[in-house]
Amino acid sequence: MAQIQQFLPFILMFVVIYFFMIRPQQKRMKQEKQFEADLKVGDKIVTKSGLHGKIAELAETTIIIETMSGKLKMERSAISMEMSAALNKK
Repeated sequence: MAQIQQFLPFILMFVVIYFFMIRPQQKRMKQEKQFEADLKVGDKIVTKSGLHGKIAELAETTIIIETMSGKLKMERSAISMEMSAALNKK
C-alpha cells in the first residue's frame, strides 16, 4: 500500500500530461491529415510560409498551386490549416 502511495503523484502527473499535452496534439494531427485529404482543385489556400494561391493540381503527396506569379509545386504538408480556414471565412 505504501508503494502505491509513493507512485501516485507520478501516475497523476502522467495522466495530467496526457490530457493536456499528448491528446490535444494527437487530435490536431488527425484534423490536419483530414484537412489535407479533403483538399480539392480550386480551393484557395495559404501555405505555412504565407504564400496565397489556388490549388491547380493534386498529387498524392504534392500539390501545384497557382499564384499571381505563376505555378508552384509544394508538399501538401506545407499548407496551413488555420490560415487557409481564416482565408475561406472572409
